[in-house]
Amino acid sequence: MDLGVDEMNQDGKILRGLAARYSLALQGAGNAEKERLHRAGNDLHMVRPVVLVDELPWHELNQTGELTLCCEDPYLREVECWLRRELFQFKHFRADRILRPFVPVGKVVRATGIGLTVDERQLATDRANHIVSHEYHDQLATPEDLEKLHKATVVYDEAETARRWQLVGDLVGDILPVKKVGIDHISLNPWDDIARFRGVTPLLISLAEEPEFCHQIMRRVTDIAMDIAEQYRQLGLFENMPASLHCTPVLTDDLAPMRPDEGPVGYESLWGRGTAQIFASVSKSMHEEFDIEYMKDTIGRCGLVYYGCCEPLDKKIDIVEKIPHLRKISITPWADVDIAAEAIGRRYVLSAKPNPAAVGVSRLDEEALRRELGHILSACKRNGCACELILKDISTCCGRPENIFEWARIAMEMVNAY
Repeated sequence: MDLGVDEMNQDGKILRGLAARYSLALQGAGNAEKERLHRAGNDLHMVRPVVLVDELPWHELNQTGELTLCCEDPYLREVECWLRRELFQFKHFRADRILRPFVPVGKVVRATGIGLTVDERQLATDRANHIVSHEYHDQLATPEDLEKLHKATVVYDEAETARRWQLVGDLVGDILPVKKVGIDHISLNPWDDIARFRGVTPLLISLAEEPEFCHQIMRRVTDIAMDIAEQYRQLGLFENMPASLHCTPVLTDDLAPMRPDEGPVGYESLWGRGTAQIFASVSKSMHEEFDIEYMKDTIGRCGLVYYGCCEPLDKKIDIVEKIPHLRKISITPWADVDIAAEAIGRRYVLSAKPNPAAVGVSRLDEEALRRELGHILSACKRNGCACELILKDISTCCGRPENIFEWARIAMEMVNAY
């Protein structure tokens, strides 16, 4: 039942105010042009590089109270947080971010455990920052320890999803559409999980000294992850309405269209994403043997694939491109962008990750930033690469949000002159 304003509690009034501001932002958002740029880049017909900023130090950005949460209901606080953050980015450093024309209500999906949880010791220098140091304890030290791992059972809580959708819809549905959203891509990063279950040093030693044991671990963890993905598919949780793919543009005309009338959405309508960040420290042949081979029949079943994160891949493009349906490759600050761009050419999207240290300083060095971004853009232009600039992994801006605002302004100026 729709509530009158007088009957509405404080939470409702807060959300309605934010929804009205969001609706106003949508009217002048220029989403259609942003969507065109995103699609063109991902479809290898780039108009100009797309610029996005994500993975932010939110604990340092609330200098003026714009991000302060006021709702009391736990779920409505989540909706409030989403609206406030979207409005904050739109106001201060939108770059090429697309505003979703609705309020998303995530489908409530629960899963039983897989037999292990992370056992660790943490060290934090800033208690307000979720970026901390981790010391992981090895829980997969012997082949016998593999028996601890088992498949999970996934449950879709339709009743709770409907409750949340109705709750938000009653409050703001006359201002903005409210939509249930499900799983919009498959992400497979088993070595990240294994590193947390084992610790980095034991993992790397095992790769060298116990390769067969490492294959057994990888096979078990990969099978568990793909079994979860298959349960998502069977439960009808997949949909192709993503906002982004791990901070990068995701819109494309090259994915198979969804046909819900023909049954659950399949892998061919989704992006797949894989990464093996810990393999920054291993050889190309080891990277191929212990990760790429597993990606071929997992995320390789998806319609399009994005591979990589923080591991330098500039000298490994030839093994990465063995993954079927590869479309996008992450090139980090620790990679040689000249080598990467030459190897990638016009065949894939070069997803460049400029160094977030540029904004983690007392004052942004504009000259140094222009050199860094100019180097990336020149390498991509010289080799005909479709490319994008993604500022992410920002653990700090030294309490100066204006560093991020200025980074986005400079990046947009440079890509508009590309």
